[in-house]
Amino acid sequence: MSAASVYDNARIAAVFEEIADLLEVQDENPFRIRAYRNAARMVGQQGPEFAARAARGEPLAKMFGIGADLDAKIHEIARTGSCALLRELRDAVPRGTSSLLHIPGLGPKKVHLLGEQLGVHSPTDLVAALKSGRLRELRGFGAKTEERLREALGTHRGKKERVPRAIAQAEAEPLLAYMNTSPAVREAAVAGSLRRQRESVGDIDLLVVSDRGSSVTHHFVAYPKFREVLAQGAKRASAVLRSGLQVDLRVVPVQSYGAALLYFTGSKAYNIELRKRAIARGLKLNEYGLFKGTHRIAGATEESIYAALDLPWVPPERREIAAAA
Repeated sequence: MSAASVYDNARIAAVFEEIADLLEVQDENPFRIRAYRNAARMVGQQGPEFAARAARGEPLAKMFGIGADLDAKIHEIARTGSCALLRELRDAVPRGTSSLLHIPGLGPKKVHLLGEQLGVHSPTDLVAALKSGRLRELRGFGAKTEERLREALGTHRGKKERVPRAIAQAEAEPLLAYMNTSPAVREAAVAGSLRRQRESVGDIDLLVVSDRGSSVTHHFVAYPKFREVLAQGAKRASAVLRSGLQVDLRVVPVQSYGAALLYFTGSKAYNIELRKRAIARGLKLNEYGLFKGTHRIAGATEESIYAALDLPWVPPERREIAAAA
């Protein structure tokens, strides 16, 4: 898939809006902030071929307020989906700040105030501040604001914007390479809709084989491209990439790897059909293996489970079709 078909006007405008937000969080020059907001508006008004032309490196028509610097950034974002300035600004603020900006009811000025006055730099920090009642110390944060934020935080974690598969793949490959640098990792693989090669992906499911779970999750949360860590335990962890894509990690023992890969690849409907087939044979199938009573009869590989169920192995990209059939 070409860059021109992945990154559209909306993506370019969104990058400019985030740049303006982060500049405002840092209390930067209001004229500079306004320039990026105007640029976002101007890009949003262009025709559908605008981003495609920019991605191909073609010169763009003159637009009011768009000088050489912004013109170059439009070309860069259309080609790569981001730009150097956005990465610099994200690095300049504490991890989690960008996530705060996506919570309804929190604009850049309030995010700046939260960080400056209360040291709140992430949704996790905000939850803690709400629980302790510290939010009421700030001007403009009354009981109604607290209620709205609690409601927003309740839905914030559940909202996952889907992205084209090419973007998710570009994020997953360096993450897999990074995970494999840990001596605690025996094997690492992506699962979920990305492994099924869906056209769009809501998050990245990452599966790791190891008998040293805490070492793996510690290595995982140190990945430099994460902007926020949501959870970390001995066998699982979740974090959000700078791009906004969430990554969910699970650590499994070698004897359960195939069963876990099968389970977390999905789809849900396909897993249900496989479990029905197992039950019909007096077996139980879950993410830990295929069991007859308490005895695991398969699970180290996907192929071993298919064989035990008298089925041929089905490629991940065909499993939804198989479920329907």
